[in-house]
Amino acid sequence: MLKSFIVFGRFFLFWIVFFFLERFIFLVYFSDRISYLQTAEILSTFWRALRLDISMAAYISVLPAIFYIILLFLPSVKIPKIIAKSYVIFFITLFSTIAISNLNLYREWGSKINYRAVDIAFNSPKEAIASTSSSPLILIFSILFAYLICSIYISSKFILYKIADRTKSLGIKLTLSFLVLSTLFLAIRGGWQLTPINQSMAYFSNNIVLNHASVNTEWNLIQDVINNKFDNENPYKYYEKDEAKKIVSSLFKKPSQSTVKVLKSERPNIVLIVLESFTAELVGSLGGEQGVTPNIDNLAAEGILFEQVYAAAGRTDKGITATISGFPAQAIRSIIKQNAKHEKLPGIAQELEINSYSTSFYYGGESEFFNIKSYILSHGYKTLVDKHSFKSKDMNSKWGTYDEKVFSKQMKDMDTVKQPFFSTILTLTNHEPFELPVKSHFPGDNVENKFRSTTFYTDSCLGAYLKEAKKKPWYKNTLFIILADHSHRLPANLAEHDPRRYRIPLLFFGNMIKPEFRGTRISKTGNQTDLVATLLNQLSIDPIRYKWSKDLLNPGTQSFSFFNWDNGFGFATENQIISFDNVGKKIILRKNSPNAKIDNELLKNGKAYMQEVFQQYLDY
Repeated sequence: MLKSFIVFGRFFLFWIVFFFLERFIFLVYFSDRISYLQTAEILSTFWRALRLDISMAAYISVLPAIFYIILLFLPSVKIPKIIAKSYVIFFITLFSTIAISNLNLYREWGSKINYRAVDIAFNSPKEAIASTSSSPLILIFSILFAYLICSIYISSKFILYKIADRTKSLGIKLTLSFLVLSTLFLAIRGGWQLTPINQSMAYFSNNIVLNHASVNTEWNLIQDVINNKFDNENPYKYYEKDEAKKIVSSLFKKPSQSTVKVLKSERPNIVLIVLESFTAELVGSLGGEQGVTPNIDNLAAEGILFEQVYAAAGRTDKGITATISGFPAQAIRSIIKQNAKHEKLPGIAQELEINSYSTSFYYGGESEFFNIKSYILSHGYKTLVDKHSFKSKDMNSKWGTYDEKVFSKQMKDMDTVKQPFFSTILTLTNHEPFELPVKSHFPGDNVENKFRSTTFYTDSCLGAYLKEAKKKPWYKNTLFIILADHSHRLPANLAEHDPRRYRIPLLFFGNMIKPEFRGTRISKTGNQTDLVATLLNQLSIDPIRYKWSKDLLNPGTQSFSFFNWDNGFGFATENQIISFDNVGKKIILRKNSPNAKIDNELLKNGKAYMQEVFQQYLDY
């Protein structure tokens, strides 16, 4: 029996070493984010990770264990070693690819590889490849190759490809079988404790990178896939249902005041321009870097600039539903992927179509990406223009056609559509791999300047578009709304829980704004979800269907914003901003000094908000 345990032990130990090396690579790759920490705390990551590593190693061992036990009772049956070796090499290759791909994903998203990433890779491979084009691919492939070769070599030294104890008695074989399977079961579950093992058991530090490093990448991916595909429970249950509803209702209490009417007409043409990855960090008029968005900065002086607006989340698929339907992001889920659910959401274009508006949506890329096409056509947009509407010679970006072509086509089309019209433009050039059809404005090949240059380019396209639009007869009757779909980690390489990663521009501009309101700056804290109520109230259309949207131009609405990421959320007010990690169950960032009363109030509101959002998503 001892010989069999030695065989199993060596197999099991190899995978622990494999995960140790994977974690070592992760920590070295992101060493700049943990360089200020004590060595002892960094090394603690390996110890804290053991439970999840053991659980994952047990998962891998289940199938070999079953075959091993079967062969114990069939001593005459021989299985070539190549089958067992192929099993090991297959998982080494698979897990190595996952682990090294995770390096780039974590750099961009700030979270480990998950269901959403796999979903994009399988359903939108072209877009997934384009998203990684600015990554150091030579370095990544070099690390992958070295990790593979090293792991295969170590496996050849650790693993014994043989069946021991075949000649032992039936009683010993049965005892061995029971011990092996029960041990694997306990290892998978994480022990005898009441709660099965989960990610929070690996968390130990105030540094989020160390916590993420201690979570086994492969275990986390499997768990996330299971949760997304099979689990319909709300993972954000903080309060009793009625209490959560009461807290959220208090945030959106209907004000007694009337909204401030800033438009000359209640039926203007409306052009909604959704800018890819525009961060307030690069908008000078919002306190960001100067000289990157000169056109937006000039427009801000003539329009209405909302200074403290945050994106609902960090990706386009969530930003679209937040903007058009006023529905907050769902952290680990994305409602746009599920037709049966997203079709139950209302949408701005639906409201305007009812009110005799012509509606259109313009995008230079694949509208099928992340199910955007289905969502757009289900929510009141009668005309959809995407990459299929442009000439092949204009398809010179990995994502489709450059922004200037999309702006140009939309402007030309508006000359012939029935007024009033509501037209949405979603830009794409300011997206990895940050390609340009013109010379980069900011020199250098570093990704930060590439991002600045594509931001500058899209801003210049916007400026050129509005300059030409002023010559059109429909311009004087048009309200332009400029908003980002989400912010970005660049140029400051912000962590996913940093509120600055979610702050975005929102600007109303055009001759339809009453002269006395031009140059106004709105300091109320808000979210892109608030666009719906803010706009519809200006048009005297009741936004009653948009329970998650508040009017930023009404002095009686509360000043706050909610944003989230995978298993975490932030809540912002004028006095404080907190970021809460749902795995570690604690506040991991405060903008201002701790204040127990204010912090607890924000945490209560954020928890109730997250619980109610996810529950509504499940109920749809």
